[in-house]
Amino acid sequence: MGSGGELVRRRVLVSGHVQGVWFRQSCQEQAIHVGVAGWVRNLPDGRVEACFEGAGPAVDRMVRWCHHGPPRARVRAVLVAEERPAGASGFEVR
Repeated sequence: MGSGGELVRRRVLVSGHVQGVWFRQSCQEQAIHVGVAGWVRNLPDGRVEACFEGAGPAVDRMVRWCHHGPPRARVRAVLVAEERPAGASGFEVR
């Protein structure tokens, strides 16, 4: 698992049928479950944007989760950008 303690931060943009399918709430539950901080929100163009911060393996798990999302979601694409950790705590739906 490598160092595991190193904090990483990734921002994701998820497109497809991802609004109105409990994506944000499911994302929050999953993030809390794996111990990742950050936030998730709907965008006006129909995509969902999320930011995950925490240990590398946990953040990787959240990025993988975004590729399918909750059962009713139909994910078409996930764009991932690395960011500098900002000391986030908690996980909120915006």
